[in-house]
Amino acid sequence: MTLRLACLQAPATDHPDGSPDPAADRRANLAALDAAAAKAAAQGAQLLVTPEMYLTGYNIGAETVAELAESRFGESGQAVARIAAQHGIAILYGYPEVDGDGVVRNAVQLVDAEGLPLANYRKTHLFGDVDRAAFAPGDELVVQADLAGVRVGLLICYDVEFPETVRAHADAGTQLLLVPTALMRPYEYVPRQMVPARAIESQLFVAYVNRVGVERDFVYAGESRVVSPDGRELAVGSDHEELLIADVDLADLAASRELNTYLQDRRTDLYGAKL
Repeated sequence: MTLRLACLQAPATDHPDGSPDPAADRRANLAALDAAAAKAAAQGAQLLVTPEMYLTGYNIGAETVAELAESRFGESGQAVARIAAQHGIAILYGYPEVDGDGVVRNAVQLVDAEGLPLANYRKTHLFGDVDRAAFAPGDELVVQADLAGVRVGLLICYDVEFPETVRAHADAGTQLLLVPTALMRPYEYVPRQMVPARAIESQLFVAYVNRVGVERDFVYAGESRVVSPDGRELAVGSDHEELLIADVDLADLAASRELNTYLQDRRTDLYGAKL
């Protein structure tokens, strides 16, 4: 079983004149998503993954985030569903989600190739002032869906830097972990070192999808990548906008788990808790 995925390393929206139009930015991001979905589908991809907070931008200020936040079935969600159905490709996209009580969370939603919702995840580990000023944390760690015969799991950015989060997914049967992110410099060690380590130690595929460019005082690092359970880099991004394509083959997962028996060799009786 093989799943071909496309990773959209998208540019941040920079406003040198200091007068951004957040609503126009969102429309532009949806148009760019439409174009990327067409391009990815033409290359045989079954899934397109975007960065964290793709629809609106990440470092845009808590007030702007609250203004642009929508329910998962809001106008933007419906637009993404139409894009997915039009091009016949599943899409994972980041957006600010607001619930019925007015609470805003940093979320990602997965829709299938017909535009139907499969899963919605809210970031559980908030990073720094930008996250904490704008969002409440999610309270469900392991969110999964079955897509083209592959069990996919969802995390967001900082979540993957905790080994416990990835191990929880491995224990729950995740085979491909999708991690939209908005990683800025000087934290390039995360995609270069931590993401491969997570894939190897928990024996699963990891797709880590970042931004590039400048957003206020953040310079995004790029370096998106798809890493196999044996640490091989199936696709690696640089520091500019691009669409990465990678094939996730479950036969490789089985072979790696047979060779690297970390999961079955754990001494959980000594750890005090299942890690």
